Amino acid sequence: MFLADCQARLAFDLLANTWNAVVLWALRRLEFNGLVDRRAYAEAPPRVECELTELGRSLLEPIGALGAWAFEHAGEVMDAQEAYSRMSAGIRVSASDSSTPSSSPPPPKSSTTPSADT
Repeated sequence: MFLADCQARLAFDLLANTWNAVVLWALRRLEFNGLVDRRAYAEAPPRVECELTELGRSLLEPIGALGAWAFEHAGEVMDAQEAYSRMSAGIRVSASDSSTPSSSPPPPKSSTTPSADT
């Protein structure tokens, strides 16, 4: 039983609605770039079918290779992210001893932030 003011339900609803918007945006971008064919049917309830185009299918192998690389190097990437976060916070860690901060000053703050869009 769900209560109308249940915090868990509110969180799930928020995430579901956000997720739906992200998926819709991603599908529209894929369609715009010729990677997906999208067909909408005037039915009740509404129905949409999406299918990879030939161009989209040509990405399956490179994406699979990227996934395999990510699986193999996930630990190294997470270590690099942690080191970057520590460095950004002004804590330098030497490669040989990850528990001892050095007295080096933090790097200068940039006006731009790393982004997945770039």
